[in-house]
Amino acid sequence: MVKLEKVTFSHPGGKPIFDQFDWEIGRAQSWAVLGPSGCGKTTLLCLLSGLILPQSGTVIIDGQVLTRPRPQTGLILQDYGLLPWATVVQNVDLGRQVRDFYGPDGKHAPFITTPSQPADFWLRRLGIADVASQYPGQLSGGQRQRTAIARTLALQPDLLLMDEPFSSLDPVTRNDLQALTLQLWREARFTFVVVTHAIEEALKMGQSIMILGSAGRQLGQLANPLFGEPVDRDSLTYRQLFDELQLRLGAV
Repeated sequence: MVKLEKVTFSHPGGKPIFDQFDWEIGRAQSWAVLGPSGCGKTTLLCLLSGLILPQSGTVIIDGQVLTRPRPQTGLILQDYGLLPWATVVQNVDLGRQVRDFYGPDGKHAPFITTPSQPADFWLRRLGIADVASQYPGQLSGGQRQRTAIARTLALQPDLLLMDEPFSSLDPVTRNDLQALTLQLWREARFTFVVVTHAIEEALKMGQSIMILGSAGRQLGQLANPLFGEPVDRDSLTYRQLFDELQLRLGAV
């Protein structure tokens, strides 16, 4: 599904954030990218989405080299990207309006092979139907995140990228939205990449976990045997995995 081959990227005048970086993601897999602030996690998502392009190397999705933003990819950034002057339902319906304007041309909007659900469906599915007429400034952080997820999934992406999506939420809301996101992934079977600086979140959200160090240095990958299981912080397996990830992050 996704392959990065010898990707090198740096901002103008800066040192390389990624240098000859390789990574491969299978279709419908769930990956957590774990690393400290400033290691390149957000830059990696921007490369995967086509918002920025590498100076050398290639990003390949579904056998096609990425040369521009790809409409089948959904990206949810930390600030949610909601239009402050639009209501919740208008924000959720934004993607459909863009698609209808251009038509499903595969360039500005994705090809749709099955009928998309209306905005009302996603409002109900994400539990925000009761705030449909409110504006983002009137919502809690969890409600804004649900709105961003609903808007993105309404366009049936085959690749969903999330940038530390739960870091600013209280623990109860964070746990609820983590569980809901994984349930939506199981239903739709899109390929999923979430970046985080929290080891516990990586163990909950990723079938596989990639650890990033400074300057995009890859510190390892591991399969997560706890994925999909109830979190038991006292189990031997959990403690071993947590300690291993913490040890690798210590090499940053």
